[in-house]
Amino acid sequence: MNKKTTFLIFTFALLIFVSCAPGSGASSAEEPAGFFMGIWHGWIAPITLIVGIFNPDIRIYEIFNTGWWYDFGFYMAIIGGFGGIALSRKKKKSKDF
Repeated sequence: MNKKTTFLIFTFALLIFVSCAPGSGASSAEEPAGFFMGIWHGWIAPITLIVGIFNPDIRIYEIFNTGWWYDFGFYMAIIGGFGGIALSRKKKKSKDF
């Protein structure tokens, strides 16, 4: 693939990720974000942090949520998304001399 195609794919993927970002209007007081949206928002938290710098309407955490279940999903995604990477790395074997 050339650089232009790679850039277009990356841009399209970024737009898809941000389309369901917290504060984007997808959730409301009548239809709050639930457990699965909490997982999704946890996974895209690094992206929404960067986008939130340029767009103050985008937040990391959805204010219209179901409460504990949303928090639980968000927390699971943050811990699993970042902690899972560290657990999958191979450990170097130390040689005893």
